[in-house]
Amino acid sequence: MNRILRLLLKIPSYLKIDIKKDYQLVRRLQQVVFPDKKIPYRVMDCHINSPDDARDIPARIFLPKGDRKPGALIFFHGGGWVIGDIGTYTITCLNMAEMTGRAVYSVDYRLAPEHPFPAGLEDCYLAAAAMFDHPDWLDVDDTSEITLIGDSAGGNLAAVVSQMFRDRGREVPARQVLLYPSTHWDRSEDSPFASIRAYGREYGLTAENIEDYMTLYEPNLEKRKDPYISPLMASDLSGQPETLVITAEFDPLRDEGEAYGEALRQAGNRVRVHRIPDAAHGFIAYPKFARPVVEAYEVINAFLND
Repeated sequence: MNRILRLLLKIPSYLKIDIKKDYQLVRRLQQVVFPDKKIPYRVMDCHINSPDDARDIPARIFLPKGDRKPGALIFFHGGGWVIGDIGTYTITCLNMAEMTGRAVYSVDYRLAPEHPFPAGLEDCYLAAAAMFDHPDWLDVDDTSEITLIGDSAGGNLAAVVSQMFRDRGREVPARQVLLYPSTHWDRSEDSPFASIRAYGREYGLTAENIEDYMTLYEPNLEKRKDPYISPLMASDLSGQPETLVITAEFDPLRDEGEAYGEALRQAGNRVRVHRIPDAAHGFIAYPKFARPVVEAYEVINAFLND
């Protein structure tokens, strides 16, 4: 990697923000940097009722520009379970719809710390379950055409929702795409993953940041070992979807994402793991012409079209 690119990737880590105190400020800054832009005829908002009718789970539908390919993507956004929403991820989801040629259904789950674990996870599960029960909502004929996809904390949620489908006796999604997912609870110097120590200080997302996000999501350290928070801790990973794990070379979460892919493979699932070189955490939100984004969608399309 050249020096200029390396410096650019490190700039975010120079911003000293205490996410535990300033998460509301970060949310407002996200809304400024990533304004909610609705494109006529390509973006539609809807709500999914919870089974007890206690609340509505917002969702947003993104359509590709040209001809739509068969299938649909249910997307869970990143942000450490604390920041991000369907508005700040609108451009990312529009790019996803355009570059895959498929409709994208983004779920606006509840955020910590106002709604700690398992609130956001339950929203994602209930939204996905409702869409699997009503594939006509997604304009698909068969649930095998539905793929779960998420980035970072959203990759964590996608992986856990797949586990929940199996554990609750539901049909497991046919495919899932996990973009640099969070899969483990330990980001200390004693972490079993070398990428935490190698890239946990300089490349935007730091090990300290991750710990702060997890504290807001689940304050109790022991409870973070729950497989529904740390999917790599699951004792049984059999019966999971065909999986694509995409990681970034300079991401502290790189090794745990790849370890989850290997654990799925060892449990008998079909898995592909692909590492994007010269990329940092969160690259899927880069402009669609950026090399890591182009490479990621080449891999994603090959996986979806297989």
